[in-house]
Amino acid sequence: MVGRILELTAPGLSVHKRRGFLAVDSDGGEAGRIAFDDVEAVLVASPGMVWSNSALAELAARQVPVMVLGHDFNPVAVVLPLNGHFQQAHRLRAQADASVPFRKQAWATLVRHKIAAQAEALERVNAPSERLRRLAAAVRSGDPDNREAQAAQAYWPLMMDKGFRRDREAAGANALLNYGYAVLRAATARAIVAAGLHPSLSVHHRSGGDALALADDLMEPFRPTVDLIVRGLCAKGITEVAEARGALVACLAADFPTPQGASPLSQVLVRLAQSLAQSCESGRLRLVFPDRPIPLAAEERDDE
Repeated sequence: MVGRILELTAPGLSVHKRRGFLAVDSDGGEAGRIAFDDVEAVLVASPGMVWSNSALAELAARQVPVMVLGHDFNPVAVVLPLNGHFQQAHRLRAQADASVPFRKQAWATLVRHKIAAQAEALERVNAPSERLRRLAAAVRSGDPDNREAQAAQAYWPLMMDKGFRRDREAAGANALLNYGYAVLRAATARAIVAAGLHPSLSVHHRSGGDALALADDLMEPFRPTVDLIVRGLCAKGITEVAEARGALVACLAADFPTPQGASPLSQVLVRLAQSLAQSCESGRLRLVFPDRPIPLAAEERDDE
């Protein structure tokens, strides 16, 4: 079962552990409760939020990330557990000792899959993808030619519209993308911690002070899944995050074809993180991706 993303956005909320449940209170009393085991991640954008230490400790014990969002729905802080896997110390050493060639090969693999996903996403909306297919095939170790940026330059005007520019500070479609990526980032962070890896030790991203640099690496091939959802929402005239949250959170339940059958994105992320941990231990890169880089279409799910 896919866990739920708990969104806390209303002002004046307080969160507690109550009779084995995560309980959320408002001025009018208890607003709701959820079993800790059912929570995938917690996204917090509530002014005046109050937390009990027991609630935070229980979430950490269950490897549930708590992500604090800023006014533009970009993450500004995250709470993660210190212990995520019984082999954590061993895997952390292997992760920290990974060679530069290993990290460059890992990044090139992630970029190839990201560009391939962008190409297939364009095909899903009947847009041309030939240039991105060529760029994906041309990615070299470490992506020194920055094929990722070249692909983005070609991709966004086709996925959204000719006047679109990706701007993390902008409203509308950009705010929807911010929120969708925050959901994806939180689920990726949880998968990383559960695999016994440290989310700050990246293979590529080097943003100063970024506690989730590895999550930023591993989520890259799955951004087009969010992009497709945002395009669909905008086509319906939905450009406010308040209206779009449910559809964006649902990206984690999107089914991907895998050797194990149709698997939700949240499980795909777990397998990818586990494969990276095993690759760090062995020194041989064998990342596990789904059979196709974007989710099954509705008619394909019906045929499953």
